[in-house]
Amino acid sequence: MRGGFDILAQRGFIQQCSDEKTLKETLNEKKVAFYCGFDPTGNSLHVGHLVPLFAMSHLQKAGHKPIVLVGGGTAQIGDPSGKTETRKMLSVETIKENAEKFKKQISRFIDFKDDKAILVDNADWLNGLNYIKFLRDIGKHFSVNRMLSFESYKMRMETGLSFIEFNYQVLQSYDFYVLFKEYDCSLQIGGDDQWGNIVSGIELIRRITGKQAYALTSPLIMRADGKKMGKTEKGALYLDPQIISPYEFYQYWINIPDADTEKFLLLYTYLPVDEIKELAKLKDENINIAKRRLAFELTSIVHGEKAATEVKETSELLFSKQTQGSTDDAVTKRISRDKFESNNNIVQLFKTSNLCSSTSEARRLVSQGGAYVNNQNYTDLNVTFDYKDIENKTLLLRAGKKRYCRIIIED
Repeated sequence: MRGGFDILAQRGFIQQCSDEKTLKETLNEKKVAFYCGFDPTGNSLHVGHLVPLFAMSHLQKAGHKPIVLVGGGTAQIGDPSGKTETRKMLSVETIKENAEKFKKQISRFIDFKDDKAILVDNADWLNGLNYIKFLRDIGKHFSVNRMLSFESYKMRMETGLSFIEFNYQVLQSYDFYVLFKEYDCSLQIGGDDQWGNIVSGIELIRRITGKQAYALTSPLIMRADGKKMGKTEKGALYLDPQIISPYEFYQYWINIPDADTEKFLLLYTYLPVDEIKELAKLKDENINIAKRRLAFELTSIVHGEKAATEVKETSELLFSKQTQGSTDDAVTKRISRDKFESNNNIVQLFKTSNLCSSTSEARRLVSQGGAYVNNQNYTDLNVTFDYKDIENKTLLLRAGKKRYCRIIIED
């Protein structure tokens, strides 16, 4: 083993763990099977899933065996942890479709070849449960008073907690027991909002088998500027390129607060810690070198090196030193190829971008020398842009010195 516990601790993945001394010895010196669950309640993983995915990957690289649990069963109920209201119920067909997308995205982080990792779906054992037998054999081990003491349930008592959600902790604990019994899985990891669910699983295993299992949670990540982590103009920062393009994904990490650079390099890349420490020493404008490294490394993992190289080159073209002002707050507007090709005149583009409120205003902007496309100034009202010549299908429009709009053309 290559110090699995120490690696996680050094890179900032550990918030809480049970029996730290024993767990540290176990992860540093032995090979264990561990699991993390992902409920397919959406059609893509998002930035909030990155911490457990990287934690699993680091443990796998240290010699441990990941069990990825896709919650096809528990997704039919919904986890109340960290939620202020009941999840929308999804059809079984939608959950299955989401699960297939999750599996593809998770394989970017976890190596499933040669039985190095296992992927399971808890629908395989939850959907066929006999309710009365389950209550008698499993439900008897749970204390309602203790369940209500956990923060995830206490938060929901004021806004309303449905009976079906109240069962979630019991089912997740049962998942841990099944994996412990079938795969000798002795550790569950997850975000810190899962602490109550995970320790309940440990207690269930102890009560039924008399054996020890372990819990390890990671911190819930916040940005230094107080903004919600992974929030973009389109919503959450999803890993699906059809929802958030590789370019937008890359740009998000370019624009993080300086104070987050070292933390995010440790959490969201595989770069050696010593190299990260050196990058973190960069100050003022030079810190952008470290941010670009973060953006490239993470985009390569999520979207592939080819896509990362393309968006890196596009970003450097659009945001070269010739660009005046700041593009951090540039609005992104997405239009179809058909719409672009019917409105590819410079005047129409500035009107479409909403940088100009009317055609006449756009004509004045261009004729008076205030219109820039990809850092080039245009004054000819008849200029058009050919779709085939637009690199990475992205145009950066600037009106004057500081007003920007990024147009992304979609096929």
